[in-house]
Amino acid sequence: MSGNDEKIDETRRRFMMSGALMVTFSMLPGVKAMAQEVIADEGAAVHIGKATQALAGSLKTNPYLDAWIRIDAAGKVTVHTGKVELGTGVRTALLQVAAEELDMAPSLITFLTADTGASPDEGLTAGSHTIADSGSALLNAAAQVRGLLVDAAATHFGVQSGELIARNAVIKAPDGRAMTYGEAVRLVDLHRVATPTSPLKDPAKFDVIGTSLQRLDIPAKVTGLPSYVQDMTMPGMLHARVVMPPVYEAKLLETNAPEILKMPGVVRVVRNGSLLAVVAKGEWQAVQAQRALSAGSRWTAGRSLPDPSTVHRDLKQISTEHIEIANVHTPAGTPARTLSARYSKRYMMHGSIGPSCAVALYKDSTMTVWTHSQGVYPLRDGLAEMLSMPKEKIRCVHVEGSGCYGHNGADDVAAHAALIAREMDGAPVRVQWMREQEHTWDHFTPAMVTEVSASLDAGGTMVDWNYSLWSSSHNERIVNAGRLIPAQMLEKPFAPAPSVPMVQPEGGGDRNAIPLYAFPNMHVMNNFSPTMPLHTSAMRSLGAHMNVFSIEATMDELAAAAGADPVAFRLKHMQDPRARDVIELAARRFGWPRPPRKRNHGVGFAFGKYKNLMAYVAIAVEVSVVPETGQVRLEHAEVAVDSGQIVNPDGIRNQIEGGVIQSASWTLYEELQFDTSRIRSFDWSSYPILRYSAAPHSVNVHLIDRPGAPFLGAAEASMGPTAGAIANALFDATGKRLRDMPLAGESLRRQIDA
Repeated sequence: MSGNDEKIDETRRRFMMSGALMVTFSMLPGVKAMAQEVIADEGAAVHIGKATQALAGSLKTNPYLDAWIRIDAAGKVTVHTGKVELGTGVRTALLQVAAEELDMAPSLITFLTADTGASPDEGLTAGSHTIADSGSALLNAAAQVRGLLVDAAATHFGVQSGELIARNAVIKAPDGRAMTYGEAVRLVDLHRVATPTSPLKDPAKFDVIGTSLQRLDIPAKVTGLPSYVQDMTMPGMLHARVVMPPVYEAKLLETNAPEILKMPGVVRVVRNGSLLAVVAKGEWQAVQAQRALSAGSRWTAGRSLPDPSTVHRDLKQISTEHIEIANVHTPAGTPARTLSARYSKRYMMHGSIGPSCAVALYKDSTMTVWTHSQGVYPLRDGLAEMLSMPKEKIRCVHVEGSGCYGHNGADDVAAHAALIAREMDGAPVRVQWMREQEHTWDHFTPAMVTEVSASLDAGGTMVDWNYSLWSSSHNERIVNAGRLIPAQMLEKPFAPAPSVPMVQPEGGGDRNAIPLYAFPNMHVMNNFSPTMPLHTSAMRSLGAHMNVFSIEATMDELAAAAGADPVAFRLKHMQDPRARDVIELAARRFGWPRPPRKRNHGVGFAFGKYKNLMAYVAIAVEVSVVPETGQVRLEHAEVAVDSGQIVNPDGIRNQIEGGVIQSASWTLYEELQFDTSRIRSFDWSSYPILRYSAAPHSVNVHLIDRPGAPFLGAAEASMGPTAGAIANALFDATGKRLRDMPLAGESLRRQIDA
């Protein structure tokens, strides 16, 4: 896979967040006296002071410089982030940002990720916010720290700051005198609030940002070294396995615990209400005991699940909150033709390759949990409530997990580990879910329905757009103990916080429901269901996957009705110049329009700006279809991306390529199997995902670099456009307009045969 970069110069100052009010630092310690504002980040609410709103990124909520960068007297530089590495490569990219503005080689910096005992609280690592928020904070914090150190050295040397050169933690004067960062930090207090302006470097002089620094996490992963929390070992570590109820809300009636305690290696059976687990000296001993304990336990019937054949009809009935998110009315031409369409998506699961895992140690009245949670601070707060412990007595340390973008079982297994470890005082306890637990107790991505009605005038120009969507919650992140599944099973259970819709412009089910195209009249409604027939929560891109799919498929139909080329039709209705740039680049690299295709091959195009806030992505694809089976292969893709200032080109390409492949799997094949009795997708045979044999032959990613522009998150940006492009390519290949995901397989075969 390959790609090309295109560089567009923009002023560095566009990076800074402006503010008309300056407040002196003396006000800042008086937090209680400050006006407060709540900012939501996928379920994690944080309060920020008015005085810090002009700061960049996560400096708003963590304004002290030494929360990010610490330098000891020996000159050792440690950089902290509250974000976590999920396989996106952000640990490497954030290190590059800090190294650039500290004027240091990345190898000289110790870089630490989320840890409630050490790092700033940046809430969740979600929504493609990491580089935009943490990267912006680190860029400015590092520049300010470097500036303070250089100023301190200049005062000490009796020269102007501009005469000094900082490089690799050493500050040098023209006359040869030098001072290390460790020596300079003795002359300045870094425990100070960041300022709204920073002595940022000229992007033209960057030598770390913009380069494809080798990812820090890859060597261990490809050589089989311990890389994940699943690999953790500790002296005296015990292994635990849990027994989960067979269905939602089933209550434990009785167990065969006395028999289990006689099994080899078994140390304890832990029960609290309907929470049931076995602890053993060895992992295989724990697995064998868990199987026997599960077989010997009796449960109540629990509640029934929805009928999968009526899920989309039922969704309209339970979506009781009706939220208007766009209502635009301007003079336009007279409608000459109106098109209407309905689209649907089924429930899907995260399908994490490594079952969720955590290690917990309760010792000296303190709980430490090693977890692959995407939000160690929200998790800590939920555990504190569940365990009735002070927050300061709980420490959550992030360790990478094997496979997940979104809210899988990481927080829940951490709660299991904490509850069991409290019963095993002084011994570390490792808990890993079984495969069927990872699948059946996942927080699925919700089923959705969308409906669109759009009109063209006689000249083929859009005159109105009416769009509605129906969905339950895409965000059940940990905002209280009741959001942790084990906490709901205790003898004294905790109730989950009510489900609430996420607000625009981020959005939840309505993420990307407002098109970026220039439509003179537009009305968009989010119909939200506060009840959830199945456990649902965040999965990569949330509602953007479905909404961009629906919008872009409709745009192709409108283009056909207008007798226009799909790319030309999009450009006709697009005013944003950066959006136009990626649309034109993707089309040019693909060679759009393509000449006549081979039989059973088709091409398609789509565009999206993630959340209308983050990276721009346009994609052209070619697919092939096997009519006899309905199997579809994404053969080739050309993707154009504008994510502002590029930090690590290879990292962005990795995420866009991975997003294209994952979205192809969702769009073509993935759907949760269940009936009114229980979840039936309990292993890989009952929940197939795209395999290596079906991976695209080529995905080429072309990056537009905008030096000095704000960082725009790119990790989730390709999910929606890929789905739309595939749908359009399938129409080109088959003549069938497919509106119900998944698109491939038996349903496609039947439509082709019809």
